[in-house]
Amino acid sequence: MSDAFFRTLARDAAVRYKSAGRFAYHFAFGKLTGDPAFAHILARGLIPDRSRILDLGCGQGLMAALLQTARDRCGNWPAGMSLPPDPVAYCGIDVERRSIERAKHAVDGTAHFVCADIRSVPFDAADTVILLDVLHYLDYRAQEHLLRRVCDAMKAGGRMLLRVADESSTLRFRCTVAIDRVLMTLRGQRIDRLYCRPVAAWIRMLEAHGFHVTATPMSAGTPFANVLLCARYDAERGNEASPALRVHDDELPGSRSRTHARCFSRGIERACSVPVRDGRPQHLCRGDSGAR
Repeated sequence: MSDAFFRTLARDAAVRYKSAGRFAYHFAFGKLTGDPAFAHILARGLIPDRSRILDLGCGQGLMAALLQTARDRCGNWPAGMSLPPDPVAYCGIDVERRSIERAKHAVDGTAHFVCADIRSVPFDAADTVILLDVLHYLDYRAQEHLLRRVCDAMKAGGRMLLRVADESSTLRFRCTVAIDRVLMTLRGQRIDRLYCRPVAAWIRMLEAHGFHVTATPMSAGTPFANVLLCARYDAERGNEASPALRVHDDELPGSRSRTHARCFSRGIERACSVPVRDGRPQHLCRGDSGAR
């Protein structure tokens, strides 16, 4: 997918927000074109066709708007590239009422949006769960509780897409936290703390819940320390896995995790996209769908 094609697609998706106001429109266009995760997820086919999608912390529904716009342009889709997915159901949940109202303006009956707290609202059954830049707002216990609830809603072989910040002592990570705090303050949502982890610790937590994880750096063209985790759920492994990690807030990240994370981060920056097990990169076999 060329940059020019995706930019046109993003512009058409952003136009859906014009009825919700200038801010909604300009935010949508800026986010879709400036954030590499949206183009990557669409171009790599990370959302399977005919999925029941659960978008947690959906904001103003940008992913739903992008998918609907892409489906409307199937007749002009790039040759040799898989057609965009056509979800069976799409449910977006966010605690901010204004964002939910903007989402409802932009996306019609193909998706529905709920203003609720993802920590407690019941989840519908899902094949694909999306969590982009969400988990670090929840304390460590709440993160694990949410993942257990996601596992309960997800069938075997389901997929979860998470974008997380890779905690370390680097300037990129400090910039990520600083800008996040500023943006939350501008939205009137002052936060006292972000609950981040080194990427190796994020992966260990997912594996403890029965997921096989592929990590891809997602900071190209930005000053951020972001990583996209594509996690496939193995229900049998999840049932046999050790109980969810029980940690106190001051236990994460430990000094060993910080050191491991710095080495790991440099490794995945070189490898670009590798599956990871027990915090260590694994080699991909040819044809492994997790590497798309």
